[in-house]
Amino acid sequence: MSVHKKEDKKKITTLQLKKMKEKGEKISVLTAYDYTTAKIIDEAGIDVIIVGDSASNTMIGNPTTLSITLDQMIYYTKSVVNGSKRALVIADMPFGTVSGNPLKSLDAAIRMMQETDANAIKIEGGAEIREDVKKIIDAGIPVMAHSGLMPQSINKYGTYAVRGKDEDEAKKLIEDCHLMEELGAFGILLEKIPADLATQISQQISIPTIGIGAGVGTDGQVLVIQDVMGMNKDFSPKFLRRYADLYTVMTEAAQHYIDDVKTMNFPAKTESY
Repeated sequence: MSVHKKEDKKKITTLQLKKMKEKGEKISVLTAYDYTTAKIIDEAGIDVIIVGDSASNTMIGNPTTLSITLDQMIYYTKSVVNGSKRALVIADMPFGTVSGNPLKSLDAAIRMMQETDANAIKIEGGAEIREDVKKIIDAGIPVMAHSGLMPQSINKYGTYAVRGKDEDEAKKLIEDCHLMEELGAFGILLEKIPADLATQISQQISIPTIGIGAGVGTDGQVLVIQDVMGMNKDFSPKFLRRYADLYTVMTEAAQHYIDDVKTMNFPAKTESY
């Protein structure tokens, strides 16, 4: 098996991501929500770690991302920052924190940056929050935009289906991506849109695009760590590729431990003081 591991230990920056796009080097991205996981994937050579509001689902067990709070996102992000040395760490701004009140949005973004030492934030939305995004970027906070399927708008959509399939929605998506580039966003995450549309957007804008369920034409790819590692057996979208089966590994290990405790096979004399 071929293993691609970065020997360069220098901290990844937003400028470096743009240079990677210019050189045609794909950007690897995973989510993480805790110190230990962040440390493992950082040492493996991941370029970017996103502390997603998907923590609402994966870490807390909520049915949507809407329930997670800014305080909770700050907690998870700080844990990831503590475990990361090389990767660029991007924190999701949770539902309601960037939603049409630029000063309130800036206050939330400042809290996220000050209390976590994250390198950047990610914001879902398009033209509707242009003033919020402008205010945050003008304050010196790096912003990654998020277009296509936006889980924070699930109650508006009523479905997690592919976005941008009809002409009007595709046109708005393209316009939003150009707008975010003009406002100064350093990148855009494109979620669950047709591959041809994602490729078109990636070729039209100068900032990196990161895809999830958006085909191979984006400048990088992101997946949720629990899905990649096979810890979550109940989620199997078309775009997911599992690279491990930790659900089985961890279940069997836990059962082995239980058996050893019940039969007094653990601890042994060598494991006792």
